[in-house]
Amino acid sequence: ARELANLGNAYSDGALSNRNLIINGAMQVAQRGTGAAGVNSTGYYTLDRFRVRHDTSSTSTLEKVSDAPDGFGSSFKLTTTTAGSIGANQSLRIDHMIESSDLQRLKFGTSNAETFTVSFWVKSSIAGNYSFNVYQYVGGNQVNDTYTINSANTWEHKSITFIGNTVNANADDNSRGFELGWFMASGSNMGTTSQLTTWTAYSAANYGAGQDVDISGTLNATFYLTGVQLEVGDTATPFEHRSYGDELARCQRYFWSLNSGGSSYKYLAQGANYTNAQCYSHIPFPTDMRAVPSLAVSSQTD
Repeated sequence: ARELANLGNAYSDGALSNRNLIINGAMQVAQRGTGAAGVNSTGYYTLDRFRVRHDTSSTSTLEKVSDAPDGFGSSFKLTTTTAGSIGANQSLRIDHMIESSDLQRLKFGTSNAETFTVSFWVKSSIAGNYSFNVYQYVGGNQVNDTYTINSANTWEHKSITFIGNTVNANADDNSRGFELGWFMASGSNMGTTSQLTTWTAYSAANYGAGQDVDISGTLNATFYLTGVQLEVGDTATPFEHRSYGDELARCQRYFWSLNSGGSSYKYLAQGANYTNAQCYSHIPFPTDMRAVPSLAVSSQTD
């Protein structure tokens, strides 16, 4: 009876694991490096699983920094280093993709589709209204909402709850399921409608609704993000902290770097010479990857 009575404290004590569908939500893993300057195009530059959509003419510096709210060791920081303009259908935002197979617990496509809640810690040098969007690849539908940063340069915790989609089921495979987007700027053709409280077909006018702030247009403007969580239900529970090793393994399903951290000399593969111009080798992967990977070599000496 005592154990059952204490179950009510489980959330506040940080128990009940596997609630959080976000990978690297505490911004711990940065296999590509902890900083990137002169960013002016879309891509993954620093923190794993968090992509910057960079359509504006501005340039940004992206960093993993130690500035974070209590209970966290790091955050994702974007700084506008060259202010620029934004096209009518363009945006500046941070994206996070969730694999379809990981979304089955949401029961989308059924009458029992689950409500879910996204929560996060955020800080910016510019107070105001910001847009947050969830796009579902199956069916091409989306929902969004606006949150307000009340005080500049102050960490604030936000939570947004969305209803489930009873029409479109997420594929039970390794395809893209959700794309979450934290907007920092949006063009004049975007977000011209009100917030979407029901799942609606994608259009530019629905994307970035309620975004008032333009981080890209202000020199030295900053935006920080950490403590990202997506969970089933209408309540934001305390952040589910995972070990660095656990987060690293989850990230390596999508990308892994042989040369991240430590010595510049790393073991690549064991093989055998086949001819004077050929050899065969086996490269061990740290975990099963989502799809057949491509190989990128930044430098070589032999």
